[in-house]
Amino acid sequence: MSETSNHLIFKGTTTAGIVCSDGVVLSSDTRVTMGSFIAHKHGKKIYQIDDHVAMTISGSVADAQRLVDMLVVYARLYKMNFGRPIPVKAASRLIANLLFSSRYAPLIAQILIGGIDRTGPHVFSLDPLGSLTEEKCVATGSGSPVAYGVLEDRYKEGVPIQEMLPVVVHAIQAAMKRNTATGGNFDVAVIDQNGYRELSSDEKGGLTKTVS
Repeated sequence: MSETSNHLIFKGTTTAGIVCSDGVVLSSDTRVTMGSFIAHKHGKKIYQIDDHVAMTISGSVADAQRLVDMLVVYARLYKMNFGRPIPVKAASRLIANLLFSSRYAPLIAQILIGGIDRTGPHVFSLDPLGSLTEEKCVATGSGSPVAYGVLEDRYKEGVPIQEMLPVVVHAIQAAMKRNTATGGNFDVAVIDQNGYRELSSDEKGGLTKTVS
């Protein structure tokens, strides 16, 4: 990875994704930066792709949003052609192929794709060159070292979403406190058998109290 892409990806945000027994949790901060300048305090970094799958973005906003738009279209086409939702792994592989095909003029984006399908809950991590890895617990962006400090200590496999929500929130808030490019507020999305849902302000406030 080039020095330029390192600057764009690892100095701008914190996102996290975890796999639980009944679904996945995706979370991010909301600060959007341009170098040392805070361009927006409440930027959106978690995007719903379909009822069962979503993605987080970090890096170049334009490049990442292009990938979001393309995946939304491909997910709809897949459902129309095959009569069923696109598998999470297939959605992730599609984005990996798009990133790899642009490797000589890279799309500067680091992506997490998470969701639940017939094979269970999954979270995949993708880098700007199209490398694809499936993870149980993962963080990206400039605040990821701090977030990992919490996640590696407190994450447990095979437990329900409600038990892991405070852990994810704690990880993002820790990054917000220790990383200057991470801040503003935070968003949390849950994907389970009932579909995609973003936590309300009241729900996030309640979680904040449990980890403060």
